[in-house]
Amino acid sequence: MSSELSKPSRSFATTGRSRKGEPLVWLTAAGLTLGVAMALGLFLLILIKGGASFWPRKIDVMEVTRNGGSEIIAGYVTQEKERKDPDGTFHKEIQVFRGNRDLSPEAFVYIDEKDIQSVSNPESLLLVERLEYGPAIVEPVALEADGKRIEASSGEFRSVLKAQLDSAKKIRADLLEIERKKIGKISRELEALGRAERSGSVPATEAAARRAELQKDFEKLQAQAAVIREKLAGSQFFGRSADGREVTFPIGNLLGVFASNEANFFERVGEMLHRMTSFLTEDPREANTEGGVFPAIFGTVTMTLVMSLFVTPFGVIAAIYLREYAKQGMLVKIVRISVNNLAGVPSIVFGVFGLAFFVYFVGGGIDQWLFADKLPTPTYGTPGILWASLTLSLLTLPVVIVATEEALSAVPRGVREAALACGASKWQAIQRVVLPASLPGILTGVILAMARGAGEVAPLMLVGVVKLAPSLPIDDIAPFVHPERKFMHLGFHIYDLGFQSPDAEAAKPVVYATALLLIVVVVALNLAAIIIRNRLKKRFAVSSF
Repeated sequence: MSSELSKPSRSFATTGRSRKGEPLVWLTAAGLTLGVAMALGLFLLILIKGGASFWPRKIDVMEVTRNGGSEIIAGYVTQEKERKDPDGTFHKEIQVFRGNRDLSPEAFVYIDEKDIQSVSNPESLLLVERLEYGPAIVEPVALEADGKRIEASSGEFRSVLKAQLDSAKKIRADLLEIERKKIGKISRELEALGRAERSGSVPATEAAARRAELQKDFEKLQAQAAVIREKLAGSQFFGRSADGREVTFPIGNLLGVFASNEANFFERVGEMLHRMTSFLTEDPREANTEGGVFPAIFGTVTMTLVMSLFVTPFGVIAAIYLREYAKQGMLVKIVRISVNNLAGVPSIVFGVFGLAFFVYFVGGGIDQWLFADKLPTPTYGTPGILWASLTLSLLTLPVVIVATEEALSAVPRGVREAALACGASKWQAIQRVVLPASLPGILTGVILAMARGAGEVAPLMLVGVVKLAPSLPIDDIAPFVHPERKFMHLGFHIYDLGFQSPDAEAAKPVVYATALLLIVVVVALNLAAIIIRNRLKKRFAVSSF
């Protein structure tokens, strides 16, 4: 009896084949675990580095022995590393951002820790953010506003400085309104008037009279802009660098000041939130190493949405034909193999095709047909966001076709037969029964297409993306939508900062912050599509997909 109980049941015995396959199962699980761990590690690295780029650090004033003499350096530590000398000894170095590019040739400097004689954190030091030359680290001396000089020791210094900064921000907005919108409107009207005069649709005398009126308006706006610039240059900020040099900044060129050494934790959090807001809402400056990335965010989201609007109907129509109408045979098999192979074509090949077909052929034809009066200056025969969206639509089309075919095949056969038995035609059954039941699976393909399209960079460099595009593809200037305009993209912004920036060290924090933002944008777009898919899945709960 006991011997029978000790023997394993034949029905639960492990076969030789399963014993051989079990190590492969564990190996697959280990590979999956390693891949997930690497992805999470990369995300955590970007999250930590990207978040740290916004945190205001304390400013150190260090007395350093360099080149046989003593030097005073003020800044904050950005990284630490070890350096190995030829004799094999190791030295610990720190990288310090000292700013003041107008005073020092290098904004970042490496210091050997053994050369640091003393370190202090004066509370009087200010981190001054400027429109040009990047941040400055100075000790305030005084400011001049409305003909009155106010010393830094005065109790009203901070409040007057804040009021002047707020006033300068408003004045810069007024100047931007005049230069970019009002003067830009006159420039566009003059250009259109010149084309109309050359084509003969407007008489030369009428064109000359209108041109004179526009010239008067232009001169009036220029005079207003000159007055505004005088206001910006009227107030001055006087400071002193850590090594004793006197500096003077027009308050109109200052964006903000922050006393990092005297700020408490909550003030630092507030400054961090302010920097994040500025990063999300402002335009880039200083070769994209300063300022924000709003045009890149806008361009990335707009291009991805337009790409989805193009790729979804064409992908769904192609999948419906292949699955529901095409006679299953060798030709359809070849088409499916070709579609699957398209998914493996390098993305730069799609960029070359988009440049040749969409930009030069289609865009050039549109210019010849509709904008001949503007030639030889191209309108659509040049890279733009429309051609970039169409190029990425071709790139992601195989993903949508394959996902849609799988979703269509997952609809139960009984649902189709029930619709046909009720008297519906084949198209009516597809339109009113099969497609609604397949929508969750179709949206899965769209989600994958959006994720891939939003992260692509190589083809965009050929068909529309640029380093700096201050004019957005959609704005408040008629006709409001400008598909011919070039645009900025977060992925290309990362590439440009990482490999083409004139100041690689200054670009590092922006690279990490932009990479984190790109991940957030892609996740946000995908979450929106997933929410829509889940709602449709509950509504049409007949598919087994």
